[in-house]
Amino acid sequence: MTNRQWALARHPSGMPVAGDWAMREVAVPSPEAGQVLCRSIYLDVAPYMRGRISPQKNYAAGVSPGDTMIGGAIAEVVESRIDGIAPGQLVVSDFNFGWQEFACLQANDFRLVDPEAGPLRAWLDVLGLNGVTAYFGLLERGAMRAGDTVLVSAASGSVGQLVGQIAKIAGGKVIGVTSSAQKALELPGFGYDHAIAYQTTRDLSAAIAAAAPKGIDLFFDNTAGEIHDAVMQNLAPQARIVICGTVSLAGKFDEPDIGQRFLRQILVARAEVKGFLAVDYAAHYPIARRRLGAWMRESKLQSRYDIAEGFDAVPDAFIRLLTSQNTGKQLVQVRPEPD
Repeated sequence: MTNRQWALARHPSGMPVAGDWAMREVAVPSPEAGQVLCRSIYLDVAPYMRGRISPQKNYAAGVSPGDTMIGGAIAEVVESRIDGIAPGQLVVSDFNFGWQEFACLQANDFRLVDPEAGPLRAWLDVLGLNGVTAYFGLLERGAMRAGDTVLVSAASGSVGQLVGQIAKIAGGKVIGVTSSAQKALELPGFGYDHAIAYQTTRDLSAAIAAAAPKGIDLFFDNTAGEIHDAVMQNLAPQARIVICGTVSLAGKFDEPDIGQRFLRQILVARAEVKGFLAVDYAAHYPIARRRLGAWMRESKLQSRYDIAEGFDAVPDAFIRLLTSQNTGKQLVQVRPEPD
């Protein structure tokens, strides 16, 4: 067998296109001492990857042309040189697997999957990076309090669908902004009290004001751009703004982010604007995952998945994500789940 990989062919100019990656076949690697060889079942595509394929300075090392694309995976152990890990066991790697069929992983590159804890695909969602992003971004970085009016952009996306439900569990009034009217109809199933479809809303700031006449206490921003601008005009006193993502800028990632300045609104509201990376809370992931898993088993948390089929589909699935064509967590299933 050979190992198919998607390698970055060039840094994208504007919105990525499928030709920015090239498929190649290499030999299946052999694990060294302290490693396991794993074969992928699900591959992850996520918004953070857009920053990793830019030559600009980022919070983590980027992917250079010729490198295998970064990414997480749910995989099956094929060969093990780690005591206590056996072939056939399932693992999840949040970042270090890459867009490929086989990978050698060290012990700190993966977690063992407990099939009793939840569905297999949940390990790249509720029990993966999305879950801890929603949990810590809302409850810790955003310091959410019961009674807060919370607005979430990209509300029907992989993180947004979890933020809405956690905010409802925590006692908030929750407003979601999503792209289409169809997606807006689905948001009440994810904890949202109000849903706004920005593509069909003429005055987004006025729509937010109507949904939150006393203002937004906590803004969980996954998009930047025009949605950010509209929310910043509707801040409540002591508002908190958590900057989690900037996916609306994917098509102009290497250009200056030029727009309105909101210093007066921040001043009047005495608001706080906070950047957020989930990795800053890595030491506390196990606590969050225990709570997230319990909420999932109690049916307080649910997820919708958008599954693309086949290894060939990986770049297109990533582009679908960046252009808001997906609903819920976007994954690529490269082979059937094992029995």
